[in-house]
Amino acid sequence: MDPIEIISEFYAPDSMAFDILVRHSRQVAAKAVRTAAKVAHLNPDTVFIEQAAMLHDIGIFLTRTPGLGCNGENPYVCHGYLGGELLERKGLLCHALVCERHVGTGISADEIRRADLPLPLRDMLPVTLEEEIICYADKFFSKSPNGNGEEKPVSKILLGLSVHGEDKVEKFMSWHKRFSSGNI
Repeated sequence: MDPIEIISEFYAPDSMAFDILVRHSRQVAAKAVRTAAKVAHLNPDTVFIEQAAMLHDIGIFLTRTPGLGCNGENPYVCHGYLGGELLERKGLLCHALVCERHVGTGISADEIRRADLPLPLRDMLPVTLEEEIICYADKFFSKSPNGNGEEKPVSKILLGLSVHGEDKVEKFMSWHKRFSSGNI
């Protein structure tokens, strides 16, 4: 399976959205594979991790995010589950779950209800080791037209997550401790 081939089904290869998505996805995939190597004793599926990390944001074109070259109808928070639906239709069920579960540190049905988010009312939380690794790696990179590609420092990630609740910070830090040396 070639993730770029799948991305090309939904994005014009010469578009800004394609360029931003592929650049970001390659960064996340590389970080996720490096992260998986640090927990090799847990037997993560690195082939799946690389593929799913490349496809985790495939749904952004369906959102109203002109800064990323995306002119869809949906709020950005919907890109995960919408991307999941695209991959589900292609028979990539496990890849689809990564899409749905990677937003923030995951979103619970209770959070969806309390915040009245425009999402299906179900838990969208990383469950498998591979989902957690990809979600973790994703937090280190922004999507922007003129991004420099550098990893965000953990302190900046924590600041961004803190606006969504202390539980998000705690979840990320538990992953950070598990997947790295724990140094901030």
